[in-house]
Amino acid sequence: MTQQPNRPTLAVIAAAAGVSLPTVSKVLNGKQDVAAATRAHVQQVLEQYEYVPLSPRPPARPLVDVVFTALDSPWAMEILRGVTEADLEVVVTTRSSAGDWVQELITGGRQGAIVVTSRLTAADQRRLGGGKLPVVVIDPVDTPGQEVPSVGATNWSGGLAATDHLIELGHRRIAVIGGPEDYLCSRARIDGYRAALDRAGIPFDPALVRHGNFHHAGGYEQAQVVLGLTDRPTAVFAGSDEQAFGVLEAARKAGLSVPGDVSVIGFDDLPMARWSSPPLTTVRQPLADMGRMAGRMLHDLITGARLETQRVELATHLVLRASTARPS
Repeated sequence: MTQQPNRPTLAVIAAAAGVSLPTVSKVLNGKQDVAAATRAHVQQVLEQYEYVPLSPRPPARPLVDVVFTALDSPWAMEILRGVTEADLEVVVTTRSSAGDWVQELITGGRQGAIVVTSRLTAADQRRLGGGKLPVVVIDPVDTPGQEVPSVGATNWSGGLAATDHLIELGHRRIAVIGGPEDYLCSRARIDGYRAALDRAGIPFDPALVRHGNFHHAGGYEQAQVVLGLTDRPTAVFAGSDEQAFGVLEAARKAGLSVPGDVSVIGFDDLPMARWSSPPLTTVRQPLADMGRMAGRMLHDLITGARLETQRVELATHLVLRASTARPS
């Protein structure tokens, strides 16, 4: 058998077999429009030259944008950590306002986008649809159109569980500090809070409902208000862990101990929640799982796979630590 010092090319095989290059290619790819005798002859030459086809190059991973309104919190880092575990090449974009990010995505060679805690307007959706750019929304500010897949968490039941826990400890004067009033997740958490009060027969007091910005400063500022009330609350449910850290700071500056004078509960279960002083009781929101799920959904959309559902809500659950206790 003839040995070749280097791997023979298809052109060498074609010349040795006395056929065209396309004919050799057809034989290698199993095409049926080649005469049986010719096919057998080409296969004999391939064996003679010990031709081994190159392994096909794996397809490049889809290039997608992950669009944040801001990338300034551990919350965003947890989401991003999950997205990067999907089979995608990820470019991170921040948009403080809507701008013309849609056009940039369409013309920038992206194959899809994951939009995080942003408002996706009807006009945005039409333009993305016109550009045939698949999009998945994580924790949408408002309810996206039926054709836009989204991933979120069970915010209402999380708010209910947080408030139920405080009620079970014996608290009756419970404040809540939500995020921005127009955020769907914030409204759902406060609705869960109100449902727990109603179920326990505790009157709802609008003075105990405040709205921050989901960041430390928002929690600190709003906690100063509620902790300064004449009939101050014995517990505060903060709509995010970062806001809960702000509540802890406000309590310390007011000379109040946690949980001796006021119990504090957060929402998210960020990695640093267990290291705060005291360690923070919180509602765990599976942030990395949300990012991972959104990445998988977007990959399916890009590759033409059918989504099982357009709406995914991942379960939240209560994590008990040392920042909540019975009222003194």
